[in-house]
Amino acid sequence: MSSVSTGLPEGRYSRSSDERADRKLKIAGSVLGAALLALIGYFAYHYIAQNEISAEVITFQASDDAVKVHLEVRKDAGATGYCTLRSQSADGAEVGRADFRFSGSATRIDKVVTLRTTDKGTTAQLLGCHTG
Repeated sequence: MSSVSTGLPEGRYSRSSDERADRKLKIAGSVLGAALLALIGYFAYHYIAQNEISAEVITFQASDDAVKVHLEVRKDAGATGYCTLRSQSADGAEVGRADFRFSGSATRIDKVVTLRTTDKGTTAQLLGCHTG
C-alpha cells in the first residue's frame, strides 16, 4: 500500500498568503516590542537619573494635634526642593498634609519636622519630593 501526500509540490507554488501574513505580524510585533522597550528605558532614565531629591521617613511620633517626623533627605549639592508629607487617622481619613522645603549645599539632610494635624494622626507618609 502506498501513502498519498496531501501537501503541494516543493518549489512549484509561491508562498501562501498565511505565511506572508505571519511574516508581517512577526515584523510588526518586533517593531512594537522594540518601541515599547525604548519607551520604558526613556521613562526609567528620567525617573532615576533626573531625580535630584529623594527622601525617606526614618521614624515618627504622633500626638493629638501633630506628628513629629524624622526625615532623611538625599539631594544633589545646591539642589532646592520640597517633600510632601501626610498623616492619616486610624479610620484612614487624612488629618494633615504639608510641604517641607530643603535647600543648601549639603547632600544629606537629617531633620525632624512637625506636621500639624486636625485630629490624632496614626501614620506619617512621604508622598514625594520635587525640585523647585
